[in-house]
Amino acid sequence: KAGKSSVMGDIGTHAAHLAEYITGAKITEVCAELNTLVEGRVMDDDGAVMLKFDNGAKGVLMASQVAAGEENALRIRVYGEKGGIEWLQHDPNTLMVRWLDEPAQILRAGSNYGAHLSSFATHNCRTPGGHPEGYLEAFANIYRNFALTLGCKLDGIEPTAEMLDFPSVEDGLRGMAFIDNVVVSAHSDKKWTPYVL
Repeated sequence: KAGKSSVMGDIGTHAAHLAEYITGAKITEVCAELNTLVEGRVMDDDGAVMLKFDNGAKGVLMASQVAAGEENALRIRVYGEKGGIEWLQHDPNTLMVRWLDEPAQILRAGSNYGAHLSSFATHNCRTPGGHPEGYLEAFANIYRNFALTLGCKLDGIEPTAEMLDFPSVEDGLRGMAFIDNVVVSAHSDKKWTPYVL
């Protein structure tokens, strides 16, 4: 039993959380299409969702469990008035910054590249520059930050903002709401669906 949606429950909800986390904006409406492409499957295995955010931004989220030949190819792109950023999961130490009127920049993560990184990035860098950080370190950072915050609370100390950088109960609720709202939108004649918690 996998719930209401396979592809959005397995992959899409994580992408939606990343979209909100990276931009700082909240999803307010979704317009979704879910597909079942593998014959005999009961649940969806492919889908796309158009997103509206509370700051007026719009986005597109695509998730597929049937993209032949692909591995975990998470790619995030965010565009604004002055430029855009792109991050690829298979190259986790690199952030590409593309400017409207300047040459593109490549920013690298790593403990010895701190000058251009935020305090949140440097707090969560575990390896020297040139050594890849990624999937397993991301989980370790979540658990460490939670443990640091818990330790501060037990000691009556206020945790730093960097320590508090882990998913909250609200993030979990928003993830479940994302799945529910996408399924409602995908099965509705009126495609744009308000994001209801």
